[in-house]
Amino acid sequence: MKGAISMLSGLALLAALGGQALAADYVIKAGHGTQTTHPTHLALVKFAELAEQKTGGAVKVEIYPDRQLGEEREMVEGLQLGSVDMAVVSTGPLLAFVPQIGVIDLPFVFKDSAHAYKVLDGEVGRSLLEKMEAKGIVGLAWWENGWRHLTTKKPVAQPADMKGMKLRTMQNPVHIAAFKEIGASPIPMAWGEVFTSLGQGVIDAQENPITIIYSNSLWEVQKYVTLTGHVYGPHAVMVSEAKWSTLPADVQAKLREAVTEATAYQREQSHRLEAEQLVKLREKGMVIETVDTTPFRTATAGIAETSKNIDPAMLAAIRSAGE
Repeated sequence: MKGAISMLSGLALLAALGGQALAADYVIKAGHGTQTTHPTHLALVKFAELAEQKTGGAVKVEIYPDRQLGEEREMVEGLQLGSVDMAVVSTGPLLAFVPQIGVIDLPFVFKDSAHAYKVLDGEVGRSLLEKMEAKGIVGLAWWENGWRHLTTKKPVAQPADMKGMKLRTMQNPVHIAAFKEIGASPIPMAWGEVFTSLGQGVIDAQENPITIIYSNSLWEVQKYVTLTGHVYGPHAVMVSEAKWSTLPADVQAKLREAVTEATAYQREQSHRLEAEQLVKLREKGMVIETVDTTPFRTATAGIAETSKNIDPAMLAAIRSAGE
């Protein structure tokens, strides 16, 4: 009798706690390569909150920012091996795993953010995420790293100003080819080496969204920000198939809901922070310059035809979505 009463008391307690006695049945360790001020980190915090709420506390997401789980390529490899549960990374290292992603890295392929969202949230974006499955990775969503701009030590108004300039790029063949066409000397480099390399003169320039420029204090080693907006940079939200397969179907569904809500939040934060940080970069002494991008567009117009693994049908769909 006492055992029955004890069992009933336990069930009553569990009901009173709303199932929280089963908290952290599943722990997901999520890594990313940005600072804690970046919208991707803020969105992962939001995702963690939503995941816990939607699963009644059964899922706990632990966040490891600023490359604590490795450089971006290492995190992607960790997803494949099952040593990393979840990662949010830029497209650069992903091309080694899913080369077709290069189509969204083409310069000036998107007209504006609305165009990019329409493509990435639509059939093209879903198709690219699905291609990750063959690599042991579950692609969940596309977040925003932002429009990529140049930072340099001297003014840049046209492609000729970049001739011979040692410019850091991601290990991204599409980006590298584009900057070669412009006349620069692109140097692929892991992000963790960039600040020091700029300060020591190993490289002259780099290109990244405003949120990356600001959160990494690049005003200390660069003078000019040239608002070229040459590439829209997404962040891919991914989970290891090894981890995903351990989650019940209903938990997977709740996590997809959480990612969808966090995606909207992440993009809102990205827009807000970019506007605020442009002002702050000026206050830090950086010169923010707007240029006519026509010469840059002209110089890179043939990249789609010369780059490998660009699906013409997918490219046509992207362009059509912007009309």
